[in-house]
Amino acid sequence: MKRLALALLPLLFPLTAAAREDTFDVHVHVEDGEASIRAYLAQAQASKRDVARFGGMLMAKAGEPARTRQRNDDLIRLVSKYPRMLPIASVHPHDGDAALAEIDRLAALGIRAIKIHPLTQGFDVTDPRVSALCERAGEAGIVVMIDNAGIIPGDNEKLLNLAVRNSKTRFLFTHIGGMNFRYWNLIALLRTAKGYFYDNIYFDVSATVTLVADSPLEGEFIWTLRNIGIDRITLGSDHPQISLDQSLDALAKLDIGEEERTKIRSANASILFGAEQD
Repeated sequence: MKRLALALLPLLFPLTAAAREDTFDVHVHVEDGEASIRAYLAQAQASKRDVARFGGMLMAKAGEPARTRQRNDDLIRLVSKYPRMLPIASVHPHDGDAALAEIDRLAALGIRAIKIHPLTQGFDVTDPRVSALCERAGEAGIVVMIDNAGIIPGDNEKLLNLAVRNSKTRFLFTHIGGMNFRYWNLIALLRTAKGYFYDNIYFDVSATVTLVADSPLEGEFIWTLRNIGIDRITLGSDHPQISLDQSLDALAKLDIGEEERTKIRSANASILFGAEQD
């Protein structure tokens, strides 16, 4: 295992800032391993989209800790063949101590992000095991990505309280609340509450941006992005459900400045995941 860690650390973030217009897609599902990666890259190439980096993520199943470790290792090994991929591993909160041990192991291998999903994985965000997992990830410097599509009742409220309880953990909430995105304007007020909110929440706009661009809600969506802070917003496609081409087209339609667009398209994710330091 030490050999694996030493071999992979230089590969996790091999690309530095480029002169070209970069795209960092933080949200790509690669459940079928290399086949998923090849399909994603082929689709991007066919649509003439230049992807500098992308986050390839798995989803762990409960009660299969050995299988979870194996799948995480398989994902990490693929970085040597696909160096543009940021490996986003997964654990299941219901695995308790085994999940915490996997967090420690992943951190030792240089992993910088994990993905968990209340709906797909079947857990409640208020479960103490979820908070324990997020706390351990924060201690290890790992970003915790959690689905925030607004499908589960109380989604936004539960996630906010999780982030408040784990103030030393950086969270990336995907889909920015879905069609309940307005809730997150609350962050502008939370910043005024001294000692309560530690500004540890980031978002990706995957899926939601394709619905609101050029819609009657676009103005409110942009207002929300700016209240949250453009520096906290990242781009995701949610491939294979939604293509990178669709996501970039939607981002291009938003009535925002080019500097804001560049931050969302790549710069913010590079900072969040530490890619600009490699």
